[in-house]
Amino acid sequence: MNNSKEYKIRKAAPDDVLGLHQVYFITWLDTYPNQEFNITKEDIIFKYESRLTPDKIAERRSKISQLKDNELMLVAEKDNKIMALCNVVQEESYNQLKAIYVLPEYQRLGLGQALWKEAQKVFDPQKDTIVHVAAYNEKAINFYRKLGFVSTEKIFCDEKYKMRNGAIIPELEMIIKI
Repeated sequence: MNNSKEYKIRKAAPDDVLGLHQVYFITWLDTYPNQEFNITKEDIIFKYESRLTPDKIAERRSKISQLKDNELMLVAEKDNKIMALCNVVQEESYNQLKAIYVLPEYQRLGLGQALWKEAQKVFDPQKDTIVHVAAYNEKAINFYRKLGFVSTEKIFCDEKYKMRNGAIIPELEMIIKI
């Protein structure tokens, strides 16, 4: 799979919305349920079902078509199937890796690293880069360590990751300092 001829990395397009949704949904189901933090599969299914209304799909298409110069959303695809995605933003005082999600069957094949390499092109090399990761997601934490991130030991809860049962996915901040 490390052969670039087997998959293509490109900027996300508005018509990718359903493929992106599939990657988010499947990876969230595979990654985030956690008994200790009361994050259930049912909560994740509920969260993602609500994103499939025509209005929400149109809203996502619009967001993708209106990305600013400091934002980049990439997809890795093979045979017109989106296998992975990456979303980054260059903020005023830092770079932020918002997400790298790879479908479970394509993990550990170099897609995440390839997306990361491409995504860094939008970053200011004179700024630190941060990523927030579920504090209990050891697989992702180890992946980000391999990319050069180190933990800041800051753990916080963002309301946008609140489940319908009230539980919130705790996030760990990691950083690459310049």
